[in-house]
Amino acid sequence: MPSFSSNGVRIAYDVYGEGRPILLIHGFASSGQVNWVAPGWVDSLTKAGYQAITIDNRGHGESQKLYDPQLYFAHEMADDALRLLDHLKIQRTAVMGYSMGARITAFLALKAPERLTCAIFGGMGINLINGLEDSEEIIAGLTAETLAEVKHPTGRQFRIFAEHSGADRAVLAACMITSREPMREADVRKISIPTLVAVGGGDEMAGAPEALAALLPQGEAFVVGKRNHMLATGDPAFKRAALEFLARHDHA
Repeated sequence: MPSFSSNGVRIAYDVYGEGRPILLIHGFASSGQVNWVAPGWVDSLTKAGYQAITIDNRGHGESQKLYDPQLYFAHEMADDALRLLDHLKIQRTAVMGYSMGARITAFLALKAPERLTCAIFGGMGINLINGLEDSEEIIAGLTAETLAEVKHPTGRQFRIFAEHSGADRAVLAACMITSREPMREADVRKISIPTLVAVGGGDEMAGAPEALAALLPQGEAFVVGKRNHMLATGDPAFKRAALEFLARHDHA
């Protein structure tokens, strides 16, 4: 994968297809390949005429592994995404993030709204503001000696996912400590670009999409069937809703 230096941190990315760009920011313990290529997002977007750009967030995928929790705040990872746009000489683009990637997208939209045509927050509802209460269980699940020791359902879910994706579990534990920084409600209200908030109907981690969309000046909510946090990622209805949203709002 190609890479670039983001203020001294090596960040990997990939580019697929030609056409209007869309930046895809993956979730915690995932990667561009796992979050966007494997579930068919890149294929759907390129067939729709987009150039899909995936980024491996710091500590994930092919990007540099960092063990200091202070290097994983969502606003810093938003800076990585912004520097990637600069590296690729992209002035404006649509951005879609999932879970942690949606949190990163929110901070990117707050910091540089002039660089975004629109945004899609997948797997992230009102808990963008409220934060999440199961971080300690996830950290314990990631750092346990064996999977058999992990009893908490959320911790076990992320331990299995991390093992499946081949992630560095010590790095993920460091990332979990700070990457879930909440966004203030006042700052959410400042995100003025069109934003789709798409959350699975059975997703207990994200919080209600309607509540978050109501705070966004141009927010729209979409419920991805009865899917949970993991299964909503590649749902066909989510893809259709995203493409329809992009058709209405991704304009130069």
